[in-house]
Amino acid sequence: MKEVTAEDVMSRQVLTVDPETTVHELAVFLTENQISGAPVTDRSGRLLGVVSLTDIAESEVDRTELGADQGDPVEEVRGWEDEASADELRGLHVESGGTLVRDIMTPTAYTIAPETPVSQVAQTMIAGRIHRLLVVRQHQVLGIVTSLDLLKLLTGEPGPLADAGRYRRSVLVRS
Repeated sequence: MKEVTAEDVMSRQVLTVDPETTVHELAVFLTENQISGAPVTDRSGRLLGVVSLTDIAESEVDRTELGADQGDPVEEVRGWEDEASADELRGLHVESGGTLVRDIMTPTAYTIAPETPVSQVAQTMIAGRIHRLLVVRQHQVLGIVTSLDLLKLLTGEPGPLADAGRYRRSVLVRS
């Protein structure tokens, strides 16, 4: 019997953000998609990092010279994995300007290989206290595995294994 892997349960539709996107455009993108962050990839699809509402907020604080603690980049990765509520996004206002995603993104991301057994995926999520892992091969984002995907597998609920083409709103998608 074949062991279930990340590739078996991952969602394949992952929208990403270009590093040359302005912070204002990013705010619009996140708001329109009701998400709190996204992977950042270059034009060839190579994963560069992640960007989140937290990164936007910190850049606005820095812009207004209130000073922000930069913290640990690994800790900052955690901010993008939760779905943003409409109420959280409604108050998001970012001034137009020249700041780009590449200027504010977190240059680290939690990633796994497609052949990673789901037991190891779950252990990684627990150890990192995270809810989503990007599935990558040679720095290319292939998909995303969420804690919800693992719970569906555990309970036998339909998910990527049963319905590979189904799109879920919680998946980060690029238009």
